[in-house]
Amino acid sequence: MNQTKMTYFEQEDILHLTISEEPETASVEISPNITAELNDAGELIGIEIMQANSFIQNIVLESTQAKILNLSA
Repeated sequence: MNQTKMTYFEQEDILHLTISEEPETASVEISPNITAELNDAGELIGIEIMQANSFIQNIVLESTQAKILNLSA
């Protein structure tokens, strides 16, 4: 069984998650900066996140704000 591997390319600010070492035969843009990589069976084998630094900061900020709002409600 393959293990998920994460690689960050600092100069390009790209985070790449490898789910499988199979060759990529197609990709699907999930959102403007997120691409899902697929094998020949259409199964997810990787995810590429461009502008990863700001993406992760925004996700953490949104999650934190949601938890604070739920605690104070």
